[in-house]
Amino acid sequence: MQNQARVVIENIQPQLNGGQFYIKRIIDQWVHVTADVIADGHDVLVAVLQWKHEKEKQWCEVPMQLTTNDAWSAKFRVKQQGHYHYRVAAWVDYALNWQHGTERKINDGQYVKSELLEGAEYCKAILNKANKDEKKWLKEVIACFEDTAKYEQAIAFALSEELHQIFTSYPARILGVTSAEYPVYVDRKKALFSTWYEFFPRSASSTLGKHGTFKDCERLLPRVAEMGFDTLYFPPIHPIGEVNRKGKNNATTAQLGDVGSPWGIGSVHGGHQATHPELGTIEDFKSLVKTAKSYGIEIAMDYALQAAPDHPYVKDHPQWFKWRPDGTVQYAENPPKKYQDIQPIYFESEDWKNLWAELLKVALFWVEECDIKVFRVDNPHTKPFHFWGWLIGEIKKKHPDVLFLSEAFTRPKIMHQLAKQGFTQSYTYYTWRTTKEELSAYLTELTQTEQKEFFRPNFWPNTPDILPYHLQSGNETMYLIRYFLAATMSSNVGVYGPAYEFLVHEAIPGKEEYYNSEKYEVYHWDWNARNKITMLMTRINQIRKERLSLQQTNNVVLCETTSSDLIAFLKYDDDHTDHTLMVCNLDPYYPKQGSVQLPLKIIGNQPVRVTDLITGNSYWWDKEWNYVELHPALPFHLFKLER
Repeated sequence: MQNQARVVIENIQPQLNGGQFYIKRIIDQWVHVTADVIADGHDVLVAVLQWKHEKEKQWCEVPMQLTTNDAWSAKFRVKQQGHYHYRVAAWVDYALNWQHGTERKINDGQYVKSELLEGAEYCKAILNKANKDEKKWLKEVIACFEDTAKYEQAIAFALSEELHQIFTSYPARILGVTSAEYPVYVDRKKALFSTWYEFFPRSASSTLGKHGTFKDCERLLPRVAEMGFDTLYFPPIHPIGEVNRKGKNNATTAQLGDVGSPWGIGSVHGGHQATHPELGTIEDFKSLVKTAKSYGIEIAMDYALQAAPDHPYVKDHPQWFKWRPDGTVQYAENPPKKYQDIQPIYFESEDWKNLWAELLKVALFWVEECDIKVFRVDNPHTKPFHFWGWLIGEIKKKHPDVLFLSEAFTRPKIMHQLAKQGFTQSYTYYTWRTTKEELSAYLTELTQTEQKEFFRPNFWPNTPDILPYHLQSGNETMYLIRYFLAATMSSNVGVYGPAYEFLVHEAIPGKEEYYNSEKYEVYHWDWNARNKITMLMTRINQIRKERLSLQQTNNVVLCETTSSDLIAFLKYDDDHTDHTLMVCNLDPYYPKQGSVQLPLKIIGNQPVRVTDLITGNSYWWDKEWNYVELHPALPFHLFKLER
């Protein structure tokens, strides 16, 4: 479309897919916005950043600053949960352009009486906008500009900072241009900072051979809280199918007494809105959720959209499943793996609208009936992306506190699409990143690319599905290293326990899977046991709650070290009030020595007091490079830095 506008605004960052998806923040975080703003010629440009919350009618505004190469920047702070929009507006500022040009002519010794008359017109144009004192002053300026006898005083007015400020405060915005709007979604703090612990409720009993209950889980809440976890995640708590039930070690035929996999959801006892009868009733579960909150713990439920062959859905809504020509149903597969105890939902069903409505109803039941605010979503990458965008959006309209963790160990772009569709957090590849080079590259990718705007990582060293090869030795130091790095690199961290802290490491030969997996049987744990790992996990989790720098992920600087086995990184909060330095020996068998380079651009050149928050030891570092030595007995430093 043709118009007279002279300004072009482009390359606005951050934004996703041209504004199709929102970037993510939590309450009180900053949104740093940059844009390229240009116009023909050499006139003075002004650009402003504008934003508003979905409940606000008026746009807030702050001037943008010119940096380099026609790039402008500004920032705003989000104060409420929900949707924000932001945009950039810009214009040629003719009044400021007049003042700038007149100043150059005066400095060149030129007579500028004609220019002063032009200036009087710019002053007259803003008289009706100025306050009482400004209006009085402007009238004096106008009179002076129009009086040849007061030329010297007029020049002083023309060059004055006061006139510059008034022009800046009341811009004419002639032929101004406004960019498209870009969305931000703001969550509560737990979206960015959470510490997850997973265990199977059916293994919570203190009596050998007895199935655990929700009441048993309540008894374990003090242990979870004592270790510093604020989110307790349970695998599915629903009735488990009896048809095609799996036996121990994923055996295709169950033996008498086999309890099956919790992910084989649904039986004669009910489906996704029911609890397993041996765990307890809905009222028992509500009691557990309420008691957990008294300990500062939120219960995270598993939202697994699949069904056992005897799930009520199969009988009542057969159209929601895919049937073969011979009348058999298509069960779940991930070749070569087969899941005969699970029937996937058929999202291509012609009855998809009723299907979607039912699945939304399931989630809302647990939110509204049991006060669940956190879901871990099983295999979301095997369901349509747009379904998730719709479902998450519908839930957050009514319940903005609800958070979703995506369990999608799949291709990067698929993981990213799920995050763009609205998943709050995501499992990551951290589980398999072990070397200094791999960890450094992955941390850089997560925090220094576009991913930082929408993909919130949650680092899990293990899961019930994954016992990575590097943990299969049962080496205690390796377990310490992996939890330390997960908990300090990412502000969201999770662990499957008590298998992790008790060093359970027997695997199926040649696979990254637990042998005698708890997925298929009831375990009996010594829940009163404590060891070095529980002690250090507790201390690390406590430090995370105390240090603002560890409650976010993206403000991180990788530090150079003189050893390939030593990794070091500095983290700081948005306001630079808290700095922590992590140094870790990646070799679980041998001590390593080397020097660490402090990032002086971040912390300054003055001497730094470093206090190891694990041991309490304190030192003064007055050089850029500083010596460290780490032994397998305690393979890391977690330093608080004070200048």
